[in-house]
Amino acid sequence: MLGYATIGTNDRERANAFYDEIFGLLGAKRLFNNERTIYWGTDMSSGMIGVGSPSDGGTPSAGNGAMLALAAGSHEMVDKIYAKALELGASDEGAPGDRGSGFYGAYFRDQDGNKLVAFSMG
Repeated sequence: MLGYATIGTNDRERANAFYDEIFGLLGAKRLFNNERTIYWGTDMSSGMIGVGSPSDGGTPSAGNGAMLALAAGSHEMVDKIYAKALELGASDEGAPGDRGSGFYGAYFRDQDGNKLVAFSMG
């Protein structure tokens, strides 16, 4: 259902280095690039995530209540993504753990304050 989602950054080089590492753990790579945004995914027919500057030229900000969920596939990969994110400068929003109903997740914010969760089900 999801075609793509985008989040903003105040520092494109820093964000791109961060997301190359995080998305790389999930087998994603840079698929599309324009003057403002880089999009990562596994292929052009699957959902992508873009990181870049807002089209209106304004200052990007993290949305209150907005979050990107990264399907990690296993508890081990959730733990790995969370550890890598913190290593790269992300802030902790909830350590890896069981959240009930088979949902295992770890929450963090990138350097621009965008909230993400790496999760696995079952």
